[in-house]
Amino acid sequence: MRLSRYFIPVLKETPSDAQIVSHRLMLRAGLIRQEAAGIYAWLPLGHRVLRKIEQIVREEQDRAGAAEMLMPTLQPADLWRESGRYDDYGQEMLRIVDRHKRDLLYGPTNEEMITEIFRSYCRSYKDVPKLLYHIQWKFRDEIRPRFGVMRGREFLMKDAYSFDLDEEAARKSYNRMFVAYLNTFARLGLKSVPMRADTGPIGGDLSHEFIILADTGESEVFCHADLLEMGAPGLDVNFDGDLQPLVDQRTALYAATEEMHDADRFVAEVPEHKRVSARGIEVGHIFNFGTKYSEPMNASVAHPDGKERPVHMGSYGVGVSRLMGGIIEASHDDNGIIWPESVAPYGVGIINMRPGDAACDAACETAYQALSKAGKEPLLDDTEDRAGAKFARMDLIGLPYQIVIGPRGLKEGKIELKVRRSGEKHDLSLDDAIDRLAEGKFANG
Repeated sequence: MRLSRYFIPVLKETPSDAQIVSHRLMLRAGLIRQEAAGIYAWLPLGHRVLRKIEQIVREEQDRAGAAEMLMPTLQPADLWRESGRYDDYGQEMLRIVDRHKRDLLYGPTNEEMITEIFRSYCRSYKDVPKLLYHIQWKFRDEIRPRFGVMRGREFLMKDAYSFDLDEEAARKSYNRMFVAYLNTFARLGLKSVPMRADTGPIGGDLSHEFIILADTGESEVFCHADLLEMGAPGLDVNFDGDLQPLVDQRTALYAATEEMHDADRFVAEVPEHKRVSARGIEVGHIFNFGTKYSEPMNASVAHPDGKERPVHMGSYGVGVSRLMGGIIEASHDDNGIIWPESVAPYGVGIINMRPGDAACDAACETAYQALSKAGKEPLLDDTEDRAGAKFARMDLIGLPYQIVIGPRGLKEGKIELKVRRSGEKHDLSLDDAIDRLAEGKFANG
């Protein structure tokens, strides 16, 4: 993409209502624009990142054996009356009456609808297990939306739902999602810690939040330091095998959100030098809630003995749009965003220091075409802006690498390559820079 044709409305000043780093940088870098309280338009640069996050989430759900579908944003209120949650959910639910006086709601989550879909088609033990997911916009009418996409009213979410014959089988589905989440967040460049959590309005008696540590986190979290050093299970994990040891490895060490924190147990179980108390951001939440929905909604299957029993269920959420804010909170500096390569909107920024100069234009075009062919998604700054503005904008939007091409360097056969994360600068020939970037010989995260 050539910047002269693109739309990146960067801001010089930070809006006064932006309280945390991710909100400030998303507005300043032209990723989003607020259209109403807690509701945002996703501008081209932000939309590219959003889709890359979504695709990684999708790939890891598919790898874990989940099947993708798509449910509507509007749901019949009668489904929620069946489960008993329609009146219990509170004012966060946006309730709607259509022209035929039918009660609808803008879905904050989809347990009821997916249960209705399952019960319509699955009647036998031979029809389970099932693990279904979709990636869809949700709406929760927060009383005080704040922190940008971290606590907005409209948000993009991946929610998955499992249906199993009994509690033992349901735990296997839970473990699949537990491991899939560890891999997902690692691919997004995040260190996530699964922590015992309150089940809240979703229900159930087994729940974990996946937390990333950040100074601007919503709540205090407590964990064993070793959890921060554990690597992800890896993309070669066998999801059809026994995943319990991988789950046990992480749940054996103390980790809890402040709602579930037991101060005495924390002191007793964790050596003083290993105790971590910090602020955390929730990026995923998984629940095993047994028959909470299947029983009142009559989602039952016939067992091998011929008797019908409610299926055991779980739900598994990832805030896709929220993750963008979480990534920025975890990866930025005073100059702007530092994107992990896996979700960067563009891989390399090419800065033409003198548009109109034949040598600079030719070198930039060579780099642009070669990096495009190598799949590095270059963004070419071919604008007439002054050099300082170009450098500041590139740092602000946080592309992993920058190639600076100017007449002085070209006379010496050199260009400058900057690694955004470390700030390292390398004077290289253009061909060498292209080759090294194409081969992934720089470590940027």
